Amino acid sequence: MSIEHVCTTEKQAWQVGTVKSGGAVSGTNLKLSGERFQTVKGFGGCFNELGEAALRKMPARRQEEVMQALFGDEGCRFGFCRLPMGASDYALEWYSLDEHDGDYAMEHFSVARDEQYLLPYVKRALAVRKGIEFFASPWSPPTWMKTHKVCNHGTMRWEPAVLKAYALYFEKFVRAYQERGVNVTQVHVQNEPMSDQKFPSCVWTGDQMREFIASYIGPHFEKNKVRADVWLGTINGPETDHRWAHTRFDQFANNVLSDPVAAKYTKGVAYQWAGKNALQQTHLAYPHVPLIQSENECGDGQNNWRYALYVWELMQHYFTNSVVAYVYWNMILEESGVSTWGWRQNSMITVHPQTGEPAYRHEFYMMKHLARYVMPGAVRLGLTGPWTSNALAFENPDKSVVLALANPFGNPRQLAFEAGGTGMEVMLEASSMNTFVMKGRG
Repeated sequence: MSIEHVCTTEKQAWQVGTVKSGGAVSGTNLKLSGERFQTVKGFGGCFNELGEAALRKMPARRQEEVMQALFGDEGCRFGFCRLPMGASDYALEWYSLDEHDGDYAMEHFSVARDEQYLLPYVKRALAVRKGIEFFASPWSPPTWMKTHKVCNHGTMRWEPAVLKAYALYFEKFVRAYQERGVNVTQVHVQNEPMSDQKFPSCVWTGDQMREFIASYIGPHFEKNKVRADVWLGTINGPETDHRWAHTRFDQFANNVLSDPVAAKYTKGVAYQWAGKNALQQTHLAYPHVPLIQSENECGDGQNNWRYALYVWELMQHYFTNSVVAYVYWNMILEESGVSTWGWRQNSMITVHPQTGEPAYRHEFYMMKHLARYVMPGAVRLGLTGPWTSNALAFENPDKSVVLALANPFGNPRQLAFEAGGTGMEVMLEASSMNTFVMKGRG
């Protein structure tokens, strides 16, 4: 059996080699358990205006290299990505897609602003990988739909005419993007409904999300044959804020999915940030409902190795708790990583503001360790042994097996892995990320 081994450390990224395999190994500390779990949909990132602005600072050949690195067959192969509906916190400035006060019929809805940055960014990706699927969510509705006419803070005006118009707003977005060749297959009701932020945001309760899905957007999409699914997302709690101290699973996922009308229209649940703490309960109660991780935690702009290892911990946690997709946040930013609202964040690739030269950061390689090798349609495999909580295994549609694991320790550690009577023994480098690809097993 051929085993490819890729290793990344803080000092040296993407070391490619091979490992000899043999019979059963002694002192096995990791092996396949025979269990089979969820089927993987894919990996991706979010398209934001500041990413396209950073790309435009690069020479043309570097722009192509970067897009190949993210979407090409030799890169991360991203095929399931996220879009904001209007401004995100990484937009160049605040905007929505219909700021005409009282436009309940959405006569003035327009994606003209998106034609400047978001859609060119998306088209770059589609030129490399055709068939990318997208999900979309608003950070804020149009300001006239809110209790206070501002993009940040506040809540929806809970009035039937406003909520009907908002369901139409979602439809208009899906159709506008699909007409432009962008395959939006999911809409998520609200980005981080528990966050009352200085950047675009809108607070929703679980009761409100249930009612909006059951009485407005669900029936509207069904009646008008909108070719996109409605998801409960992107849930970011429980938070530490006292207002949400008791929300967890029951306030949102259980609230919506236990209602037969809302559940009829809710095709999945998306979690990010502290929402990861409700994953297990959601899957236990509703194992038939697909889950995704919708936004990688963003760091502080330092792009250091310590945080990259934390990103691996996040991926391991989410997949072990049954998500079918994992989505990075900002794929590309200028070196500072500063948003229009003054927040420094990490990215997979940074761009030097003067030279336009890209730098591939640790988190680029951390994502590539899984996204490059785990194909859509792969099935997560069960593991057993002391390395289990630092590892993930998948069987691809072509029957190849991908084993990814980190050695988080400051010294080399021995891996003795067994799969179907065939084993390998490898000394893992200190503080390293590793992927093994096994072809021809059995």
